[in-house]
Amino acid sequence: MRRLILFLLFFVMIGEVHAQFTYGTTGLLNMPTADMQRDKTFVFGGGFLEKHATPARWTYNTFNYYLDITIFPWLEVSYICTLHKAMEVDPAYGPGFWVSSTYGKFVNQDRNFAVRLRLWKEGWWKPWTPQIVLGANDALNNSWTEGSKIEMSSATANGFYSRYYLAVTKHLSMKEVGEWGLHLAYVYNRRKDYPLNGPAIGANFRFSLPPTSFINKAVNNLNLMAEYDSKSINCGFEYSFWKDYINAIVELNRCKYFSGGLVFKLHLK
Repeated sequence: MRRLILFLLFFVMIGEVHAQFTYGTTGLLNMPTADMQRDKTFVFGGGFLEKHATPARWTYNTFNYYLDITIFPWLEVSYICTLHKAMEVDPAYGPGFWVSSTYGKFVNQDRNFAVRLRLWKEGWWKPWTPQIVLGANDALNNSWTEGSKIEMSSATANGFYSRYYLAVTKHLSMKEVGEWGLHLAYVYNRRKDYPLNGPAIGANFRFSLPPTSFINKAVNNLNLMAEYDSKSINCGFEYSFWKDYINAIVELNRCKYFSGGLVFKLHLK
């Protein structure tokens, strides 16, 4: 079964908009895309993050949760929290940062904001023109360890999820079969512990078979995804319940490390 799933993910590569629970925004699994949610869509969710799906700061498995809203059709903002566990030797802060009685327990959380701005809508000029989005996670960082200065993408202090990107997306429809999404992005940050500086490429396929049977209706809720996020090759899927209001997402980072989450959507307009 695992081989069959991997076969489908890599040969039915690259639909409808989906949430990226690992970063708390719209996207594929880890890589950003130029997809945008419907205007006035409110999203909240979270899940289990295996350590390979997180920045280098997390040497252990953790959990996250987030709120996301598309304020205008061209503007999306998010607030994301990722849980910290007290470690005897912390990879970011060194030994003795946490109280010894809390070692091994979740005692804090990393907070970051994300913003996505649509620069160009798909098909604005010609039907073949793609959509373009400029975005950032952890865009501004208050580096109190470096004199309480605010900066963009600190190399070593806070801002663990820092990334800036330009993403391009194009959708291709197949009548009574489904919709393909082709995604290309350039991702960048200044982190020394989690460097991102290169292209990312990915794809997804969402079925739209004729609803003539229960199986067809069930398959139509499935969204297959595969990507190279500029660091690793990942695959996974999203399954929508109740007309896209509830979504379950599964990621296999490096195609073997499991992360999973739930995403809830509410369309305010």
